[in-house]
Amino acid sequence: MATNEAGEFEKALAELEAINKRLEEEDVGLDDAVALFKKGKELQRRCEQLLKNAQEAVEAAAAPKIEARDGNAAPQVSGQLPFGR
Repeated sequence: MATNEAGEFEKALAELEAINKRLEEEDVGLDDAVALFKKGKELQRRCEQLLKNAQEAVEAAAAPKIEARDGNAAPQVSGQLPFGR
């Protein structure tokens, strides 16, 4: 699982915004535009993955914990039966 180490999301987002601005405001040649677009897509995918991981971490932290009689966390039950009807 990817993590947001040392502001990785913020850095990637800032770089993506800079690429977008450059493509919108500057007269960029075709080869450079294609290279910038590819880099932007890589950054977009990375940001999306980091956001997904953050969402999963928040959901896991917010999930109710059930303690077993011995004080240890009991396994979570999904509410679905392990067999078909």
